[in-house]
Amino acid sequence: MSKNGVPDDMKNLGFEEALEELEKIVRNLELGQGNLDDAMNAYERGAQLKKHCELQLAEAKTRVEKISFADSGAASVEPMETG
Repeated sequence: MSKNGVPDDMKNLGFEEALEELEKIVRNLELGQGNLDDAMNAYERGAQLKKHCELQLAEAKTRVEKISFADSGAASVEPMETG
């Protein structure tokens, strides 16, 4: 598990892929089928997927906020700070 609480196997999942998997988990949980252990594991995976999506959205927001426009209308992007 990475330091941000997202499992290593999710690091390469794109936002859309993670959201699709999360939606599938929610649908299956809403149906209430299966045993309790499976439901608990699915809920845990869903929580991790939610966190992964939130982190990706926060990163995208930071990128958008780094875009600026000069008086001429030309767009420029400030480098993201890493750390």
